[in-house]
Amino acid sequence: MSKISVWISAIRLRTLPLALSSIGMGSFLAAFEGRMRWPVLLTAALTTIFLQVLSNLANDYGDSQHGADNARRSGPSRAVQSGAISPNRMKSAIILFIILSLTSGMLLLYISFGRFNLGFLALFVLGLFSIGAALSYTIGKNPYGYAGFGDVFVIIFFGFVGVLGTYFCHVQELQGISALPALSCGLLAAAVLNVNNIRDIESDKLAGKRSITVRIGRKNAAIYHWSLIVLAIVATTIYVILNFRNYSQFLYFLSVPMLVHNAIQVSRRSDAKHLDPMLKQMAISTLTFVITFGTGNLI
Repeated sequence: MSKISVWISAIRLRTLPLALSSIGMGSFLAAFEGRMRWPVLLTAALTTIFLQVLSNLANDYGDSQHGADNARRSGPSRAVQSGAISPNRMKSAIILFIILSLTSGMLLLYISFGRFNLGFLALFVLGLFSIGAALSYTIGKNPYGYAGFGDVFVIIFFGFVGVLGTYFCHVQELQGISALPALSCGLLAAAVLNVNNIRDIESDKLAGKRSITVRIGRKNAAIYHWSLIVLAIVATTIYVILNFRNYSQFLYFLSVPMLVHNAIQVSRRSDAKHLDPMLKQMAISTLTFVITFGTGNLI
């Protein structure tokens, strides 16, 4: 592989639709009120892409240091573990994306608020926590991903922080009911992580990575996967019922077959290598869910 191809592989482009889902959901919620601002949407999207790439690179580096990227791993070859990228070069890339995330995040806050105020400060602090979460998932002496808290952090940052933070940037206020679609995004993001953890269950066991999947076992992880998807659909359905105006709001049900297909395949496929495509499919299904939900509410 060329150097460019190696870096593109390390960035993991297939995870970006998932990162953009929370930005899209928060922006749709603002658009429902006629208060969505394109500069905020575009800058928020850029910021979350930088954060997602930072997380992916940090994960590549951290797993190589802790031994999770061993010979038993069934997913795509990791850059540091395979020797395609040296640890020092990867650390330099991580620092670069920390800087890019901070720069883009500050621009987002300036565009959103125009001046320093309490909202600016609150979101700046959340941004710092987001960077910290991206790094500490697998890096450090006690990474939370190895302790089994990855799903919780994904629900928090891909759900509540990503969706409600974006919405707040648009409108400078929060509505409690918006937590329902935010929860849906977080649950579907956790489902993506669950596919990844099921695929890597054997290598994670060897590395001492106590993900929820490792803790509850392969069979229960499939049930857990169904639960995440069903609860996400239920949370959004409650939101629509409470805000019902017309039946077009149920357009997101067009994405349900994609989600159900993913859950069925995750339950049936025993070979880890055959599970890998389901990770990308779940990320795309999540973005489709968000787009159809938003479109149905804007019609």
